[in-house]
Parts: sequence; structure tokens; C-alpha cells
Amino acid sequence: MESKPSRQPAETLSRGKPEHPEKTHGNMGRTCKLHTEMSTEQPGTQTSNLLSGHPRPHYVVKNWLFYFLFVTSATLGHEIFYITFLPCIHWNLDPFLCRRLVNMWVVVMYIGQVMKDVLKLPRPPSPPVVKLETRVDAEYGMPSTHAMAATAISFTLLLSAEERVQFPFELGLAVAVLMSVLVCLSRLYTGMHSALDVICGVAISAFIIAVSYPYWGTIDYLQLHNPVAPVVGMVLPLFLAYTYPELDHYSTTRGDTTIILACSAGCSVGYWVNERLGLTFYLTGPFPVTLPPLTLAALGCGFARFVIGVLMLVLTRQTVRFVSLRVLCWIFGASASDPEARKRKEIEVPYKFTTYVAIGLVNSILVNRLFVKMGLWDLGDSV
Repeated sequence: MESKPSRQPAETLSRGKPEHPEKTHGNMGRTCKLHTEMSTEQPGTQTSNLLSGHPRPHYVVKNWLFYFLFVTSATLGHEIFYITFLPCIHWNLDPFLCRRLVNMWVVVMYIGQVMKDVLKLPRPPSPPVVKLETRVDAEYGMPSTHAMAATAISFTLLLSAEERVQFPFELGLAVAVLMSVLVCLSRLYTGMHSALDVICGVAISAFIIAVSYPYWGTIDYLQLHNPVAPVVGMVLPLFLAYTYPELDHYSTTRGDTTIILACSAGCSVGYWVNERLGLTFYLTGPFPVTLPPLTLAALGCGFARFVIGVLMLVLTRQTVRFVSLRVLCWIFGASASDPEARKRKEIEVPYKFTTYVAIGLVNSILVNRLFVKMGLWDLGDSV
């Protein structure tokens, strides 16, 4: 349920801070059970909504359980998710599943991001909603790419894992639904999307999965065995990043889309290289396999892989980002310390693309080989 945007003029809303900001936020309380106190100004923060022109309200959380649950769920669409969850599937379960997830993730995210900047439908105005995120405030709202990503990743993992490992399908379905619902509700709770944005995001992802599912096996074969696959896998994402729709203001959508495309490009080339080298680190059949028991030693090994793998990816990110940004700024006569320079298309796209291609390559090719050297990976279970 959504409240109608206030018809009160923006200049009236933006007058001084009220003496007793004790008004409860009715809209969020009705839709997501968020209880806040509002004022029209928050010290130390930006006070205008970039799209609606409304002042940014101050909020006080009164239900910490919902706050932590939904704010944590919202991280699915953030950079920290890109370099933790998806690689963790690669390192601790099956690289085959990671590749499938990356393929579907990049498709739904690119479609969703482009739709946002073509439709140009604004996010819910604030007030009446309370926005708990500020980074993506300049982005448009329809559809919710968080909802798209959550639906695509949850159900792609469910359908692909069914082919590879034995597990209770009903339990997997319940987890997939739960994760999707949590992320969708988080977008309402944080005030970043309307219910229509979220519903459309889920519907679009469901449609993409339904249409593409019969061809997943064919895509797998072409991606791993076609001799031109690495060229297409690198050139097509770069082309899509450079031809991303232009806006009349800066938005994080172009940079975020470039990151996603680059991760996909690096992983796609990396998996093709692994196939040529004859060591893919996939689970061995016959499928579906029975996973070994989850012992304390297995948990410790998985945690060690996760920590070492994330450290390698972070080191790769910081190194390649540092070098590529400075080289590009030198070429275009800009300062690497200037935040505005990083927003220029000729700098932002290549430096982010280079950085995240490197992360994809390191994740898919090097990390597992380091695990073998360190005794954290048993090649007897891989092909």
C-alpha cells in the first residue's frame, strides 16, 4: 500500500527543522512495519532528493529486528555481494553453478538497468517515504533490479543445483522463495521502490528464466567449447557498457552495469580457459551427486577458502583499480583524486571494466589453483 505524494510545495516542506520532530512515518509503517520519527533536515547529510526535489527526512529506528533483517537483505544488489556470495559458490560448492548464476545474473541486471534509464520512472518521493539508502538516489525506480537479481539468482541456483547435487527440492524451493521475498520486502522497507517496481522486477526475472531455461545446456556448451566464445564474452559486454543509454545527469547505473558486465566477461573467459587447461574444478558425476557430510573440518576448510579467496579478489580489485584509474586519468588529463573525473564516461567505463574483468579472471582461474597448492582443495573430487 502506497501513500500519495504530498501536494505541498517543495519550498514549504524544506523550511527549517521542526522543534519537535515526532511525526510517525505512516506510509512505511503500513507497508513494511518501519516505525520512524521524521524531521525535514538531518545534519551531515544531503537534504534534497535528486529526482523529486524533496528534503531528506531524519529517521529513528524503533524496530531493530526489521531494520537489520531488511537492510542486510538489501545488500544483495551491492558490490560486496558481487565479490563474496557468487565466488563462494565457486570455491565451496561447484564452479558449474557459479557460472550458471553469473550468466543469468548479468542478463537480468543489464535488462533491468537499461529499462530503468529508458522508462525514467522516479523512485517514491521522500517524503512521504523514508529512504534509508542514499547512493542510488539518483537512479530511476522501475523495475527493482534488487528484486530481479534476487529472483534470478535464487531460482537459477535451485534449478541448476537440482541437476548437480542431491537435496530436498521442497526445502530448496522454500529457501529460494524466502530469499526472494526478503530482498523484495527490503526494497519497500528502505523506501527505494514502490510495490509496483518490485512486482515488475520479479515478473521480468521469472519471464527471463522461463524463456531461457530450455537453452541453458546449449549456452553451457557454446560458452565452454566454441573457439570464439572468449572473444564474444569479452567484446560484447564491453560494447554494451560503452553503448549504455545516456542520461542528462550522472547516475550510478552505468558504473554498476559496467561492473556486472565486466565480472561476467572475466568469468566467461576464465571458465573457457579452464576447459582448455583440462582442470575445471567441477564436481565429478554421476549426477546428481551426494554431498559429503558437513563436518567441523569441512566448515573450517570452507571458511579458509572464503577468507583467502576474498582477500585475493580484494587485492586484485585495489591493485588493478589503482593502476587503471591513474593511467586513464593521465591519458585524459584529469586528477585521479577528483571524484568528478571518475564520473566521466571515458574514464569510468574502462577503469571499472578492467578492474572487474581482472576479478573475474582471478576468481575463475587462479583462486582454486592456489587452494590446491595450499592443500585446501582435493583434486580427487574434481575434473
